[in-house]
Amino acid sequence: MMAKNRHDAPREIPEIPFSAPAGTPAGVEVMSLAELRRRVSGCALARPQRPDFHHLLTLTAGDLWHIVDFDGYALRPGSWLWVRPGQVHQWGDLTKADGTLILFQQDVLDAATATAARVDDPHAPVVTTPVAEDAEAVTMAAEHLSREFQALGHLPLEAHIAALRHLLAVLLLRLAHLTVPVGSPAPEPDETYLRFRDAVERHFTATRRVEEYARMLGYSGRTLARATLANAGLSAKEFIDRRVVLEAKRLLAHGDESAAQISEHLGFVTASQFSKYFVHRTGRSPIDFRKGIRGLATSESHASLQDTGSGIVPPAVEHRRR
Repeated sequence: MMAKNRHDAPREIPEIPFSAPAGTPAGVEVMSLAELRRRVSGCALARPQRPDFHHLLTLTAGDLWHIVDFDGYALRPGSWLWVRPGQVHQWGDLTKADGTLILFQQDVLDAATATAARVDDPHAPVVTTPVAEDAEAVTMAAEHLSREFQALGHLPLEAHIAALRHLLAVLLLRLAHLTVPVGSPAPEPDETYLRFRDAVERHFTATRRVEEYARMLGYSGRTLARATLANAGLSAKEFIDRRVVLEAKRLLAHGDESAAQISEHLGFVTASQFSKYFVHRTGRSPIDFRKGIRGLATSESHASLQDTGSGIVPPAVEHRRR
């Protein structure tokens, strides 16, 4: 049976809009982590954020623990973190890291480039580490972009903006099409899996049944099962459930709506059905999960902040609140 359709969705996690600092071109901002530390006040370490723009981060020294959608990532020099709009992320201890942060809106790129760079792919890796020639090319692209951003006034404004867009495109295309290291097979996902994955992203609040997706896409349930297992390493049902649980966690951790409202938003018939579903897949009740994650996020202990990450408002947002 189809899950209950969503009607009036509850208020979700507050989304942070992009706003470039005065005097800089709209749509792109490049800064060092040292500058980020100078510009962000202590009160910005409030809670995780869900910006509606991209965060692209690379380290040149030190290390950083960053949480994206409840998964932790240990960043080292040479690695690149890419947080896309809609994802919830938390910053770790910035005092032990140096590097570059690039913020940009998706509409900065033309549609063809955005597609080629896979900027709207919610399943793309959060962290990548280029090697050999790829690493050199990516580093050069980032340095060129940073220099151009700092060179406002050296070109006519329209030319400067065009240069930023082209340089950003080069960097993103390089990151999206890294050479696969020898001995690390990474076959392209097949069409069946890609269609199923996209359908789940669009309809997971309407149905959690593999049979419904099979009928929707014109496949058999077995075909979807084989494709998902081969490409994602898990069953089709588990794939759907993980997407539902991720959204539930986002809303519980960073939204204000009740468990009953979240239940309806996610297409459950009753709040008790949602609670049983969540407990079965996470081992915790929705309320216990919310209390636990918010307790970690708001801890005043430095050790807790370092271990679990702490929300930080990006400078493109912070200056609006002053």
